[in-house]
Amino acid sequence: MLNQYETVFIATPVLSESQMKEAVAKFKKIITDSKGDIVYEEDWGLKKLAYPIQKKSTGFYHLIEFRAEPDLIAKLEIEYRRDERILRFLTMKMEKYAVAYAEKKRARKSAEQKQENE
Repeated sequence: MLNQYETVFIATPVLSESQMKEAVAKFKKIITDSKGDIVYEEDWGLKKLAYPIQKKSTGFYHLIEFRAEPDLIAKLEIEYRRDERILRFLTMKMEKYAVAYAEKKRARKSAEQKQENE
């Protein structure tokens, strides 16, 4: 059975834009190679951290929402730990209410963008 998950990771701020895209592509590939389905993805950009991590006060945040088998999570988190570009990460299983809320939020955001473009 496929569960829906949301993972957010913080990459080191010393990466160039192409290095950041490469890191994101690596984790997306891990998900898709394990028969996972990426539902949504959002780049939050460079943000200030609440406290310094590895002597860095900022980091690149990235969110990926996906459906996958539960055994993929351990594999994904091992790759996060092995990758020196990743400062922190968090993966959560989404309940049905969280999934519904996320879908409503995305629909509202796309409607607002559509209105702005008109």
